[in-house]
Amino acid sequence: MKQQNRSITAEPVFKAFIYVVLITLAILIIVPVAWVFLASIKQNSEFYGNPWALPAGFYWQNFVDAWNSASMGSYMINSVIVTALSLALLLVIALPAAYCLSRFEFTGRKLLNTCFMAGLFINVNYIVVPIFLMLKDGDVWLKKVLGDGFLLNNLFVLAVVYASTALPFTIYLLSGYFATLPHDFEEAAYIDGAGYGSTMVRIIFPMAQPSIITIILFNFLSFWNEYIISMTLMSSAKGQKTLPVGLLNLMQAQQSSAQYGILYAGLVLVMLPTLILYICVQKKLTQGMTVGGLKG
Repeated sequence: MKQQNRSITAEPVFKAFIYVVLITLAILIIVPVAWVFLASIKQNSEFYGNPWALPAGFYWQNFVDAWNSASMGSYMINSVIVTALSLALLLVIALPAAYCLSRFEFTGRKLLNTCFMAGLFINVNYIVVPIFLMLKDGDVWLKKVLGDGFLLNNLFVLAVVYASTALPFTIYLLSGYFATLPHDFEEAAYIDGAGYGSTMVRIIFPMAQPSIITIILFNFLSFWNEYIISMTLMSSAKGQKTLPVGLLNLMQAQQSSAQYGILYAGLVLVMLPTLILYICVQKKLTQGMTVGGLKG
């Protein structure tokens, strides 16, 4: 009885501790984000006073200047194109691959699984230089054969590199979810005359919607915020830089001219799409991350 009473007494204390930790973490995340949003609508003269003071008004001209004069609009369009192409390529390749690896037995299946699992331990930042050198050598060869190279400073090639580097994690997560789905639905579809392709698209993919949304969100965040690969492979492209690379250029330009409002407006333009996407799919994201485990 004493031990039971102690556990009952300790439970509210533990809950209170958890709430304090969660509230503290929420404040640490929300305050910097809110500060950036407020700073983006301040006039430049307001930054020389109290940094925590609320803005005197809504100075939307910062966003107009960041979009037009700082070319953030063209950078955002480039990021949208690259991210959309990367996600499309990734889904077209990863969904069928994960489905086959998790639902069928065939020769070489374990080897392919091992190769994809090994890819999880490769940090993309460590192989940027080899990728650049391979593409550079490819351009040299193409110039000899065709007279012009297109592997560097090309948004489509950048999207292919993004999709390729995201394949191991994506296939790992999708395979784990596909492996938890019962085979009864597929067998019923086969009896009704459906083929493997139609069963995969019409039966399995809708059932795996939470997991698919999860990998779309994770990879969207990765592609949208990626900087090192884009800076390396698009080094000579003046009008084809992605948003993170353009944001760095904006930071360097505005710090020298002390136009802080435009700088924070550029930061908001980078953050806003990711925040909106996360708010829209947060329930599906939680569901996709908590269901299922990888089965060999």
